[in-house]
Amino acid sequence: MSAAVENIRESHLRSVLKGISWRIIATLTTVFIAWRTTGEAKTALVVGAIEFPSKFLIYYFHERAWQSVPRGHVRQWFKRKKV
Repeated sequence: MSAAVENIRESHLRSVLKGISWRIIATLTTVFIAWRTTGEAKTALVVGAIEFPSKFLIYYFHERAWQSVPRGHVRQWFKRKKV
């Protein structure tokens, strides 16, 4: 893998924007499922209000952790392990 490809990193802002856009989609899905399950819109909105910030933070740190893994490293690891 070339040095130029290995040095490509996503900015913190890009990680934040990806997290926000994904959380909006995922939270709306969760609210819909909670509403359909409980039949209560208020309960569904409370679940969504708790779920959005907690999972956003988890996603952000997960995304940043993956940024510390050099590009191509995982593929090489799997080739060595023959998983």
